[in-house]
Amino acid sequence: RVRVRVEVEDGLPVDGPAFAAFVMDTLTDPRGWGREGWDFVRTDADADAVLTLASPATSARLCAPLETLGELSCRNGDDVVLTLRRWTLGAEAYGEDRESYRRYLVSHEVGHFIGKEHAGCPGPGQPAPTMMQQTKGVGECDAQPWPHPGAP
Repeated sequence: RVRVRVEVEDGLPVDGPAFAAFVMDTLTDPRGWGREGWDFVRTDADADAVLTLASPATSARLCAPLETLGELSCRNGDDVVLTLRRWTLGAEAYGEDRESYRRYLVSHEVGHFIGKEHAGCPGPGQPAPTMMQQTKGVGECDAQPWPHPGAP
């Protein structure tokens, strides 16, 4: 069981409860990491992972020494940091589909928290693995957010 505290940096124009609900919906979806036995539960107390939506400046600080330039999200120890810039703008591979991109972002960074490494495109027209750096592009793969896209 992984206890997750979900936070939104003070002052961001984001509905905190809606953000937390979206994160937990993503983490508990049947297509998510739960298919591998991971059980995510939300807490407002001590947590195994703290997932924070942060401004570019705060995300750059929380992700250091990784140089994200406030552009990329990260996992740094027990911190899973999503940058507001990516949350708002999405990524080219997802076009206007912000919801799917956001699900990818949560799944990818939490994937790092549970020990997953980056993956590459398995081949032309194949679904991009969640652990592929889809924010930077998907190459010949098709963008998709889920660790287990074929699950019911």
